[in-house]
Amino acid sequence: MSKEIKPKTIAEYERENSEQRIQIDMLMTTIGTLTATVKSLNCGIESLSAENKKLHTDNAKLNEKLDKLIEMVGKNSNNSSKPPSSDGYTKPAPKSLREKSDKKPGAQNGHKGNSFKFTREPDEVREHRPCQCMGCPHVAECAGRVADKRYEVDMQVKTNIVEHQILAYDCPYRNNEVICGEFPNGVNSTLQYGSNLAALAVALNTTGMVSINRTHCILSDVFNVPISVGTIAAMVIRCAENVQDAINKIKSEVIALPIAHFDETGIRVDGKLHWVHCASNRLFTYLTVEEKRGSQGIDSSGVLQSFTGIAVHDCWSSYFKYENAEHSICCAHLLRELTGIYERTSQSWANELIRLLLRMKNLKQILQPLGLNHFPRKQWRKFSDYYDALIETGIALNPIPERDEGKRGRQKKGKTRALLERLKKYKGEVCLFATNFAVPFDNNQAERDIRGVKVKQKVSGCFRTKTGADIFADITSYTSTALKHGVSPFFAIKSALEGVPVVCGG
Repeated sequence: MSKEIKPKTIAEYERENSEQRIQIDMLMTTIGTLTATVKSLNCGIESLSAENKKLHTDNAKLNEKLDKLIEMVGKNSNNSSKPPSSDGYTKPAPKSLREKSDKKPGAQNGHKGNSFKFTREPDEVREHRPCQCMGCPHVAECAGRVADKRYEVDMQVKTNIVEHQILAYDCPYRNNEVICGEFPNGVNSTLQYGSNLAALAVALNTTGMVSINRTHCILSDVFNVPISVGTIAAMVIRCAENVQDAINKIKSEVIALPIAHFDETGIRVDGKLHWVHCASNRLFTYLTVEEKRGSQGIDSSGVLQSFTGIAVHDCWSSYFKYENAEHSICCAHLLRELTGIYERTSQSWANELIRLLLRMKNLKQILQPLGLNHFPRKQWRKFSDYYDALIETGIALNPIPERDEGKRGRQKKGKTRALLERLKKYKGEVCLFATNFAVPFDNNQAERDIRGVKVKQKVSGCFRTKTGADIFADITSYTSTALKHGVSPFFAIKSALEGVPVVCGG
């Protein structure tokens, strides 16, 4: 028989419903707690995400700064455009991009050489007898012979005072009229310094890079000449005034050159940074001191805006604004930059581009004496295609970084990418030395001509006035040009002080 099922009472139903409600309430409470926990966790995740994003951005900035600091520390005169003077006491080991040859160091066979030679007969002959002859009674009877000779070249430092006298005569042919002589040109006062002394003072201060105070000390101590600092300054000013026609001639010659070198370097004048602008070639040097480096300074210098030849310079952007001239970029600067990139990144394209430029340079030196003025078309096409391939390889390895959100202004590319884009944009200017053999590979001519300015600053310190800097630039332009034409700076300065400056050029 089946068991009889008793119906639930109302109390039992109410008890069950009450238990279910309690369970439901507990579940709802748990769900509410879990919902609040999830919401809290979501807020925490969002906060951590924001913090992580901020840390990522800060880390990227720190890495960028670290890369810049590493680059700054690693830069020297071998792998950048920094001058050797900036290397300090930790100068890098010398590195040459030249490939080793089979030639031995020193002079090669057939070299004439330059040895110490006499220009005239000795002024004095001193005989040295054996010590055994001292006090010998027969010394006058013995006939000695010269067994060996040695020469000593020395100098005597002395001053020479010349008294100029004007003679007066009672001329019988003029009814006893009194006639007098005249002082020579340049003898204008009762007591004055001669042209040799004045030229030496100016030469010490300019070509010798010595300050006026030290020039005064040298002349006073060595020559015992009572000359003041103001007198030396006046001599330098007079020399600068007398060479102005020669300076104008040099400027016009440089403007008319088919190829000229341009460079600039900073110098302190009156406590402020000024710029010395140089335009030169192997025969002429023209220097000016300007307050600005860019277009304003170049315009004030007065050469490039009228120049229509080939301007050789570094890749300073201001030069390319002068479209009347054809431009050639100094490859020596590029080699140093490529060396720095290869040392920092180990990217092979940079080293290969160095080898390519040097290979083009060496082949040019072989072909140029044969009468060629450019590479054969097939050879140039190989060089050109390889150049393009290396640049594209470098661009692929150095993409432009993504722009940070909310950051405005020009997007930073990095030095490596910027150099690659310059090499691509100015390929014709970089390789002009290969397509026109008359164009030099580097801008060393201008760098040599402007180097004296830095030497002057190291020896004498800054220029106190703009006028003093201009005077130094004028005299240096004059003496450098004279030296390039085979005239010694001392003779050129002496001629200028005498009122007949050397004028070089056509």
